[in-house]
Amino acid sequence: MKLVLLLALLTVAESDSRPVVGRTGENITLHVKYDRKKHGLLSFCWNRGDIPASGCNNQIIATDGHSVTGASSKYQLLGRLDEGDASLTILNLTDTDAGRYGCRVEIPGPFNDEKHHFDLTIDRAPQTTTSAPVHRDTSTPLTAAGPTTGQLTTGSSLTSSSSSSNGFISTEQESSSVTVLVCVVFGLVVLVTVGGVIIFVRKWSRLNKLPQQPVTSSVLFSSTLSTLQLQSRGSAVDNIYQIDGGGDGGEYELCP
Repeated sequence: MKLVLLLALLTVAESDSRPVVGRTGENITLHVKYDRKKHGLLSFCWNRGDIPASGCNNQIIATDGHSVTGASSKYQLLGRLDEGDASLTILNLTDTDAGRYGCRVEIPGPFNDEKHHFDLTIDRAPQTTTSAPVHRDTSTPLTAAGPTTGQLTTGSSLTSSSSSSNGFISTEQESSSVTVLVCVVFGLVVLVTVGGVIIFVRKWSRLNKLPQQPVTSSVLFSSTLSTLQLQSRGSAVDNIYQIDGGGDGGEYELCP
């Protein structure tokens, strides 16, 4: 009896304990490695709780260095066994996985086994909740102390009603904008058409007046020439002197 107690005390004294922290829903690896080149391939086991005096009394997974026994969807040996990697991987952590885990690496010889202990603590992963953004009605000012629960409910209903009314207002505004745009375009078309007609009429009137100006000037010129000719002829007649001599070569009379 005393020998068993002594062995238990020696086992606890020789083992180490390392605290590790994991999160729910995630995986965690408890790292253990022995000297493969010195000892060759060794058997080891993982125990839930303290390592007993011999073996693993609450074994969850073990290996003889070649094949693995006890692997499950919760506990797996994912390290390189041929390189002395004895790490334990715990998948999909839950609150029940918290506690002490121990690993015994069986090294030949009396009291040569390596013992490693890990104290696992589980933290709850932060819950991410996606909530719809709260739209505040700008027409209803909030008090300095902030709205109460009842006010939030009323605000949400007001928000839904205001959002629906805003939908109709935006539709009416859009239709009025389209109407104004059509009126502006129509007015521009009318202005351009009227301006084109005015320019065309002015050009046409100018084209109709241009041929008449030379004819008028020629007529005026010809009439002026005829008047000058008549005046010159009149003056020539006035300057004619008629000489009327008598039969006997007498006196000369000046005809008016």
